[in-house]
Amino acid sequence: MNNTNLNKYGLTALIEQEASLFDGLFLARISVQHRDMYRVISEQGELSAVMSGKLMHEMRACGGYPAVGDWVMVDRTDNSGGDAVIHRVLSRKRAYSRKASGTSNAVQVITANFDTVFLCMALNEDFNLRRMERYLTICWDSGATPVIILTKSDLCDNLPARVNDVTDISMGAEIIICSATDDISCSLVNSRIKAGETVAFVGSSGVGKSTLINRLIGSEILHTGEIRSSDGKGRHTTTHRQMLLLPNGGIVIDTPGMRELQLYSGNLTKTFEDIEDLAAGCKFNDCTHSNEPDCRVRQALEDGYLTAERFESYMKLQRELSYEGLDSRELEHQKINRMFNSMNEYKQTRDYFKRKNKR
Repeated sequence: MNNTNLNKYGLTALIEQEASLFDGLFLARISVQHRDMYRVISEQGELSAVMSGKLMHEMRACGGYPAVGDWVMVDRTDNSGGDAVIHRVLSRKRAYSRKASGTSNAVQVITANFDTVFLCMALNEDFNLRRMERYLTICWDSGATPVIILTKSDLCDNLPARVNDVTDISMGAEIIICSATDDISCSLVNSRIKAGETVAFVGSSGVGKSTLINRLIGSEILHTGEIRSSDGKGRHTTTHRQMLLLPNGGIVIDTPGMRELQLYSGNLTKTFEDIEDLAAGCKFNDCTHSNEPDCRVRQALEDGYLTAERFESYMKLQRELSYEGLDSRELEHQKINRMFNSMNEYKQTRDYFKRKNKR
């Protein structure tokens, strides 16, 4: 195999220092993940890899399997004797995680060790502000810088209004309006990816992540699908996570579209900074923003400064995060308590929204 310069894939002195602690193992970075099978990039090139049984047990216990972007320690640098075995996952700089599908409280790491997250949302039928709030909540919690990429601008009939709507919930995150058919907007996206830095592309199915990455690379590396005429949505094409090098030296990670994004952890304080600032001015520190006097949040709703939809989203995500870490019995108990103890507050809030919508 040809020697590979791992510096091109984001290797730092800190990673090298940690890797030196494991004698007899070799440093590599996960480039592709497909279920429990991996491709890793070592100093001798790319090779297939699997987790050791011990690591699988340890990772299951602490939450989440290795993910694309992880730096790992493997037992070989070529596949001449079979698949490499991943024995260690090095410390993560950051990770983008969600609650795994199903009823368990397990975490699923989507991608790891990135500098920036490009949160992609199409401006046509995929447009969903509440979903973007979820993406932002996870991204701010990871410690990465979010950049909102609004794709398919050429298919949007009300561009100014939709951009204003996203601006209202972005809390200072940069917004780039993009069309894969437009060289200027693609160049603007490319300029935000620096050599040696890793950018994770995150978004729902069919928003054009793979198409945009192909434009950045300059060739059809990733398979893409045509837009469905029935609803204007793109077809879901990416089925696994993978890391790619750009001509400018940047590193991108393409992820499959996520049909659901349940929060495992999140930073609501940053995503809903406007509501948190209002809540700080409420008369009571434990204000529930339902029927307490001198509630700044309720006043903002009355004045139209805060929309009912955004407030409902904030309360919903708060409840979702409060349930994390509970087993099934505790979760059910918590939900029953919340249901009965908050019934009057719920009715008052519901009636308020009904009256407001009739105006």
